Formats: sequence, C-alpha cells, structure tokens
Amino acid sequence: MELYRAHVLVCGGTGCTSSGSPRLIELFEEQIAKAGLDKEIKVVRTGCFGLCEMGPVVIVYPEGAFYARVKEENVEEIVQEHLVKGRIVQHLLHHESAGEQVEVSLNEIEFYKKQKRVALRNCGVIDPEKIEEYIAFDGYRALAKALTEMTQQEVIDEILKSGLRGRGGAGFPTGRKWQFTHDAVGDKKYVACNADEGDPGAFMDRSVLEGDPHAVLEAMAIAGYAVGADQGYIYCRAEYPIAVKRLEIAISQARAMGLLGENIFDTGFNFDIEVRLGAGAFVCGEETALMASIEGFRGEPRTRPPFPAVKGLFGKPTLLNNVETYANVAQIILNGADWFAAMGTERSKGTKVFALGGKINNTGLVEIPMGTSLREVIYDIGGGIPNGKKFKAAQTGGPSGGCIPASMLDIKIDYDSLIEAGSMMGSGGLIVMDEDNCMVDIARFFLDFTVDESCGKCTPCRIGTRRMLEILERIVEGKGEEGDIERLEQLAENIKATALCGLGQTAPNPVLSTIRHFRDEYEAHIREKRCPAGHCRKLLNYSIDPEKCRGCSLCAKSCPAGAITGKVKEPFTIDTAKCIKCGACIEKCPFKAISRK
Repeated sequence: MELYRAHVLVCGGTGCTSSGSPRLIELFEEQIAKAGLDKEIKVVRTGCFGLCEMGPVVIVYPEGAFYARVKEENVEEIVQEHLVKGRIVQHLLHHESAGEQVEVSLNEIEFYKKQKRVALRNCGVIDPEKIEEYIAFDGYRALAKALTEMTQQEVIDEILKSGLRGRGGAGFPTGRKWQFTHDAVGDKKYVACNADEGDPGAFMDRSVLEGDPHAVLEAMAIAGYAVGADQGYIYCRAEYPIAVKRLEIAISQARAMGLLGENIFDTGFNFDIEVRLGAGAFVCGEETALMASIEGFRGEPRTRPPFPAVKGLFGKPTLLNNVETYANVAQIILNGADWFAAMGTERSKGTKVFALGGKINNTGLVEIPMGTSLREVIYDIGGGIPNGKKFKAAQTGGPSGGCIPASMLDIKIDYDSLIEAGSMMGSGGLIVMDEDNCMVDIARFFLDFTVDESCGKCTPCRIGTRRMLEILERIVEGKGEEGDIERLEQLAENIKATALCGLGQTAPNPVLSTIRHFRDEYEAHIREKRCPAGHCRKLLNYSIDPEKCRGCSLCAKSCPAGAITGKVKEPFTIDTAKCIKCGACIEKCPFKAISRK
C-alpha cells in the first residue's frame, strides 16, 4: 500500500464540478508531478464538502487547510508554497468575514461547528469511485455483522429501537416498514431506493450518491437480508449523471468483491442491485408511481391499500426507503440503536440533512441533530441574510411543505414541530427568504410547479390545483377579489381530503401556510392592489425623487418604453401609463433616485 505525506482533496460534487473542479484536479496532478512529489502527495476527488457557496473547495491534509473558490491560476501557488515549501497560502483560505485572513481548518469554520455528520460522514472525505476507501472507513462491516451475527428480526429490532424515521417526506417509522415487509407473504420480495429527488432547490440525496454511494448499497443489502429480498432497485433521475455514474461504478466494484451477488460472506445470502433511470417526473417521488415507472409503465400513483409492503413491485412485497434513510442504516447496525437514538428529540431521532439555499450567505449542504433551532441554521450555520436584509421566512418540505415566518425563528426542527407550524420536513429542502420576497408569489410559484407536475390521474389534483393557481395569478396581477382567500382555503381543504396521492394531498400546503402566517400580504394585494414586498410587477409604481435626481439621463436612455422624459441636469419624470415596470431604470440610476412601491 502506498503511503503519502499529504493529501489534496478536491470536491467532485455537481456544484464544484460545474465550477471547474475536474480541471483543478488535472492541474494539481500536473504541478505535483512537475515538482517531483507525485510519490509523496496524493490528489483525491471527493464528494461534496457541504459549503457549496465557497466552491470549488480544496482541502490539504494533514494541516486541514481549507482553500475556497480556488481558480486554475491558484493551483501552482498552492503547490509551490504549501506543498513544496510548507507555507500555507493565507490569502486563498476560507475566511469567516471580509478582510479576515487566518488559517482555517474544516473544524474551525462556523458552518461546520453545529453540524453532526452521519448520513454525510464520508462525503468530502473519501474518493467515491474507490471501494477500498469506503472499506477503510468501516465500509461493509455492518453488512458482515448483520449477516454473520444477527437474525433478520434482530436487524429489524435494531432499526425499530433506533427511532429512525423516513427522511423522504412524511417521516414514517423505518423499522415498521421493514417489519411489515418482513411479515408479508410472498415467494419473491424487493428492496427499492427512492433517489428521485424532485423538490426545487433540493440536492441532499444527489450529494450522498455522488459522495458515498456504497453507503446506500450496503444499507440496501442489509435491508434485503432483514426482509427476505434478493433484488434491489435504485430509482434515480437521469438529470443526476455524476450520481448515476458513481452508482454504476460502486455496484460493479461491490459485485467484484463479492459484496453483492450470490453467497455474500459465505452465508448463503444472495442480493443484487440495479439502477433504473427516471425521466424527472415529480410525481414519481410517490412510492406507487415510482414502482410503476420501474416496471416500465407511466408513472402514476394507485390507490392504497394494498400498500407496497404487501403488494409493490411486480405485485410482490416491496420495501421502499429514500437515499438519506438508507445512509443512516449501516451506522445504526455498527454503533447500535442507542447511539443513534441519543441524538435528536424524543420523537425525531438522529440527524437531518438539508439543502440550504435562497437568500442565505452560506448556501450548501447541512446535517444537523434533530431539534436544532431554525435560528441556529439560518444565522450560526448559514451565516445570516446577505446585504443586511431582514429574514422573512423559510420554506421547508418543497412543494408539499410550507413557510415558517420570522416570528417562529426559534422553532425546533423536527417532524412534529414543523407540522404544527403548517409545514413539514419533506426530503430536506430549506429555502430562505428575505424582506424582498412576496409570500403570495411564493405560494403561486410552488403551486405552479405542482400543477405542471401533476400526473392528471385524479380530478382534485388535476383541476383543483389549477383553479387555485388561477386565483393566485389574479391576485398577484392586481385582479384579486374579496372572497378569494376563502375560496383558496375551501379548495385547499377539499383537495387535501380527496386527492389520490401524497402529491395532491399536500399541494395546497404552501398556500395554506402563507395565508396562515402572511394573511396581511394577501389582503394588501386584494384590497389595496399593493405588494408590500415590492415584488409583484403589475402592482408596482415607479417614481423619481426630484430631490435625488441629478438629471444625468441614464434612466431615460435605458427605458425601453420611452416612459422617462426630462432635461439634462434637471429632474426627470416617469409616465406611469407608459411604464412597463421592467426595472431597467433602477439598475442604471447611480443616485438611487428611483423607487418602486
């Protein structure tokens, strides 16, 4: 085995890859070889480090120097100064505030201090395309333990005792799903993985598959043993090419080592896995629609019961969990249920991964113990709101979730607290909004997504959500009427009660939660024809402050509608009848003399 005095870890997740990290890897290898250090220093492509805002990220060990936003022209300097001369390049290090340039390692960065990595434990640590690195970090030990030391029921009991709940949506107890499938009668059983991550702004499952694919394969094999299945399917959307590639590599490597296939660990247990690609339909995140798609049919949900644990894939008992749920399994088997249950809250055990996005300084991937407050996530981990803006709301649960207002910043993030607030955990998207976001338009955005993604099988979802969208579109265009809020609420309750699947039943949630917490904004749109956030174009009026205007004429030159007139060196004016409210004048005005209200 080759030993190296230093390792250069370069993020190979989708975010950093899109920013040029593959070229950085090539340059590091070239420069290290040129310096004659290729036998001493190893370049490792990893999965996502989490702090996507600072990508491409490069970490050099053993010092743990965290280099942020690394450019191609920085590579030679890092090699020559740090790797050859042993002097950390201070000005390229990540720093917590403007002007501060200090030596910062991963564990010293505020973004990571309150995180607890379980599902993401290997992301940003190992090369996901080398099974040997996964094995070096206790990989497949849990599978060996389950097969050689535990009965099927003992494995299920450990998952039950841990309190692990599904990380893909409603939070159903994972152990109970395993027990139902184990107890079901069938000559053939299946294990499936939902990797069809469709929520806007969500990239948690993708990052696990890109950074630690063997964790999912090992967990599925353990689940297969526990429930009596010999075949697994991973349903992954085709828009995740890096994840799909690494899954295929991982499956091939596991088969070659006898960790998938026949007679695993000489126990007589057979289990194999195949990848099935989805075309990107949001409805295929619903378990019965997902299974229909795997079978080669149109991805549409079916009525339940029977539930998949009794009649799932190809009419056989099937266990289905999502990527993050599986990513916790091996650690529970290795460390014990009590270890996992010690994290989190009474009814929400363990940790939860979130894709933190929107109006936040530290965009990225976050894994926190259940029960962490929203305030800690937004300000301690996320670094607060950019440009000194005020926090307004956080949207969790994607199109099926809701918005949490600033008045609830100290809410504990767990399944029950989020549902009580009118939202839900969902798969883990967390979109942050500031004072410039219009909550009526946010509801319209998510409902527009749901309408577009509805499979159309049931009338409440196909027609009801479209009627709701039409009302919201009228409101944001200044055509709202008295009674529209009540119509939205009535439609929402009817859809929730009668839609066929979870997509339709939860589609009204963003509307209901914004009405609950931001009813005054709806009323301002309807009664005053005013958008309090200054966002909805049809409700805005542009005006020029004569006290601030210097008559430079830049606004008039930029106006495509010819709505601005005046004389040079004298205040200009806007003809509101001609104004198309495009905002070009505001962007050009150097004196901040133009406002929109």
